[in-house]
Amino acid sequence: MKLVIDLFIAFAKIGSFTFGGGYAMLPMIKKEVVERHGWASDNEILDYFAISQVTPGVIAVNTATFVGYKIGGLVGAIAATLGVIFPSIVIIAIIAAFLTNFASLPAVVHAFNGIRACVCVLILNAVYNMAKKSVIDIPTAIIFILVAIVAIMSVVSPFILVILAGVLGFIIQYFKLRKKVD
Repeated sequence: MKLVIDLFIAFAKIGSFTFGGGYAMLPMIKKEVVERHGWASDNEILDYFAISQVTPGVIAVNTATFVGYKIGGLVGAIAATLGVIFPSIVIIAIIAAFLTNFASLPAVVHAFNGIRACVCVLILNAVYNMAKKSVIDIPTAIIFILVAIVAIMSVVSPFILVILAGVLGFIIQYFKLRKKVD
């Protein structure tokens, strides 16, 4: 039972103190899950982030569900998922009750502009930290650059990009191993 409560509290803290959506939560999820609690390794959390990206839903919620399931089974998955969404539900309810009265005030508009700028930096930080551990050689760098270009152009669905990058990574590894054998 303590583990279930720990999962809920850890993910409630993440949900309470990160702003800007799922990607902005990734650095805090990594800190809590990998560094503070040791519930996953660096590589496992990167895998959870990747799978969460291609799974329908919000990346932070999906990651919480995967971590919770790994640590505490179905009950752990439910606790972690509820933990990460509970603060948002409460905060959104409070904001919805009052924001319509204050949304047009210049101070509120400028505050949101500042928050959006901060969120961009938090997302870039998450990308930078993930790239340091994921782009490990020339083939992965090429995949990274190709996917970045195609994603920025918005010509292919992110789901398709993930599938194609996985297939390309598999093919590259296959030929590397085959070259070693020959």
